[in-house]
Amino acid sequence: FTLSLHHSFRMPAAAAEDFTPIESRAQLARLMEQGAKTKTGLLIGTEHEKFTLSARDFSPAPFDGPQGIEALLRGLMRFGFDPVMEGGRITGLWRGGEGVSLEPAGQLELSGAPLPDLHDTAAELERHFREVTEIGRALELAFLPLGYHPEAAADNMPRMPKERYAIMRAYMPRKGRRGLEMMTLTCTTQANLDYVSEADMARKMRVALSLSPVVAALFANSPFRRGKLNGMESNRYAAWEDVDPDRTGLLPLAFEPGFGFERYVDYALDAPMYFIRRGGKYVDCAGQSFRDFLAGSLPALPGEKPVMADWIDHLTTLYPDVRLKTYLEMRSADVGDPDMILALPALWVGLLYDDSTLNQMEALVKDWRPGDRTRLRAEAPKLGLAAHIGGCDLLNLGRKLVHHATLGLRRRCVRMQAGGADETRYLEPLTALLDLEETQSGALRRRFTRDWQGDLRQLYRGLVL
Repeated sequence: FTLSLHHSFRMPAAAAEDFTPIESRAQLARLMEQGAKTKTGLLIGTEHEKFTLSARDFSPAPFDGPQGIEALLRGLMRFGFDPVMEGGRITGLWRGGEGVSLEPAGQLELSGAPLPDLHDTAAELERHFREVTEIGRALELAFLPLGYHPEAAADNMPRMPKERYAIMRAYMPRKGRRGLEMMTLTCTTQANLDYVSEADMARKMRVALSLSPVVAALFANSPFRRGKLNGMESNRYAAWEDVDPDRTGLLPLAFEPGFGFERYVDYALDAPMYFIRRGGKYVDCAGQSFRDFLAGSLPALPGEKPVMADWIDHLTTLYPDVRLKTYLEMRSADVGDPDMILALPALWVGLLYDDSTLNQMEALVKDWRPGDRTRLRAEAPKLGLAAHIGGCDLLNLGRKLVHHATLGLRRRCVRMQAGGADETRYLEPLTALLDLEETQSGALRRRFTRDWQGDLRQLYRGLVL
């Protein structure tokens, strides 16, 4: 779940605070067209979330207090971050193209800068964990990189002082049974990648949507719910099935003939809104249409028309497995340890940034029917690598993806590290899991029952950073 005030990858200059009036849907499609990059200018953005806990008893950290999340953010400012304020409180940080923000229950998110290669991504991630663990130790805070909280209930999680989250909490139960769980009990890793044209965006969107459940199974890391193993490989990915059908899922429109920027704009215009920001405050527009806003007939602001910042905000409240802004966001993976966080952008870069590999991925998924994709989306969180599509289980399909991603990264070969290491090294944790024929969730089940004897305290001690 990602809904940050600042946008971690790239929009055209200052788009997040762009007050240019919006006159037509064509203007909105042009914004996405402006996101196209040259083949040599493709960049990589990586985002991830983790639970912030007390290091003493592993309870969720509160926002307030000397050992709370605001104190953590204040401490991180010593590393050159500027504060993001709301209602006189620090609710985020910004440093160049890199942001630290808070999800609804205090999950700490790194929204990484757009970077030219995975070595830079690795350096950014290492710096982030060095900084947050240094401040965290001083405040007796720890960080849990797990896709779903192992024991908490949504009602028992702390609330962050962000107006938009209050609007969403009120609206989400009207649309699905697990929206509040998604907001408060889940953490993800996300890869943000570029496109070079509208046609390239459409190709990458279709491939990424098709493979999204496969990637969810490969990165599954959430087998717990309410203190027990619940038989799921990814409880986080399962929760997304019952959040809000108006804004989630595998986006069937992307597989329609002629799909492009304008078709996605139409989808976004008709997707219900959450809010509008005016004068530093949030106006509740939950359930209302941006298309009506464009016509000047929004019930919450009658007679007023939107500006570009309103559209940018609205795009962040749509949650398909692959989301289009002025770049593509791949959103189906559970968070894992730092090595698995890096493996996600490595996989997607290897599959989508090399033309030969992208062609092979298109050929791989071209015969998957809509019903096949829908069935896989439902089975992947339950069955993980044992799920099937196209006559192949996801274990072998995952091996095929990692093999092709390795070849794609080798052909891309933008920069070698000292000692000759290329970007393929970041796929090694994924290869190791596939060699063991298990997911992170499978390894957790084994450790929980055998090594930790069903003791959640030992689970926390084994996983927190």
